[in-house]
Amino acid sequence: MVFAAFTLSSLAFGTLGSISVFLKPLSADLGWNRADTSFGYTVIALSAAVFGVLWGYIADRYGTKYFGLIGAVVMAGSLFLLSTQSGLFQFYLFYFLFGAFGVAVVTAPLTANVGFWFRKNPGLALGVTAAGGAIGQGIGPFFVARSIVANGWEQTYVIMALVVLCIALPIAFLVKESPHREQVRITGIDTQRDSPLSEVEVVVWLGIAIIFCCNCMAVPIVHLVPLLTDTGWSVETASGVLLILMLSGAVGRIMAGKLADIIGALPTYMIMSFGQAFFVLWFPWINNLFLLYICAILFGFTYSGVMVSIITCTRTMVGARLAARSMSLTSFFGWGGMGMGGFLGGFLFDYIGDYEWSFNFASAMGFVNLAILILFYMRIRSKESNLAAEPAIS
Repeated sequence: MVFAAFTLSSLAFGTLGSISVFLKPLSADLGWNRADTSFGYTVIALSAAVFGVLWGYIADRYGTKYFGLIGAVVMAGSLFLLSTQSGLFQFYLFYFLFGAFGVAVVTAPLTANVGFWFRKNPGLALGVTAAGGAIGQGIGPFFVARSIVANGWEQTYVIMALVVLCIALPIAFLVKESPHREQVRITGIDTQRDSPLSEVEVVVWLGIAIIFCCNCMAVPIVHLVPLLTDTGWSVETASGVLLILMLSGAVGRIMAGKLADIIGALPTYMIMSFGQAFFVLWFPWINNLFLLYICAILFGFTYSGVMVSIITCTRTMVGARLAARSMSLTSFFGWGGMGMGGFLGGFLFDYIGDYEWSFNFASAMGFVNLAILILFYMRIRSKESNLAAEPAIS
């Protein structure tokens, strides 16, 4: 299951990350501005957010056995249709299908399933699973950039469709439901939960923080390649920096998952959030390739650590009965934040004329996220203190 979810999320997020490479060719060829084109990322994010809640409900009720198959067919079909698009409506429609019936199907529900295959070290298991998304977001844009140069954007979409179909379709048959989730579904008894707060309150706190958190991470994911090419770097070099960022993110997800098993998911989330908010600020100011790589490595490590911390918080604080729904709800807020950040990064560029304020905005959102997490941590400690005092009072 780790291998299946790793691979399917790699394909989904690889396609998602590749929008940054398509942004300038599509804008130049079809006459769209940066905000119009980057809104394609927003469409995927919002459609995955809304439909993810539905898929999470279905997963909790009926399991995820066929989710991989649905995602494989729809992702490949949407990419093929994108090769035929000629206007913004088609561009948004086909990416909507990719998000609603592709990304939403193979990410949060399968991740929730994976988490309950492991009673010990669930953070590490989820970190390895989540590393697939980081590797996909690095490798995907790297090869897509070279394909666009060699074959054009239309043929590149066709190639992507064939790659997704050939890899995802056989992998889809490996998806199986966690025995623990199957048992909970039958008996209604669930003991794997570690939080003094109600599941609803956990999801609300995480959801609010995630909106700001994902605004922060979306700006460099969508706009780093355009930022670097605007400042004179080749598209190959720019996509190479993104590749390094994502590959370091794969390491960050695994190590953050292990750290979450040792010190707790929420403290890990707080540490990684500070790093993400701090390092994203420097991208527009660096004109040395070596320093760009260093900044990309540090941001990639911490931003990816944030992502695995979020899903580990959800896994440990919410029981198996509501796991997929809760994971999908936190993903709903995450996709909403990603979509907002991707769009606002392009909007601020169009309004101001450069990317400086786009990345300033990203950093500010990251620090707001950190402030919310500190309040969440204080709320948990207060609740634990109250519960510990109750026997003494009675």
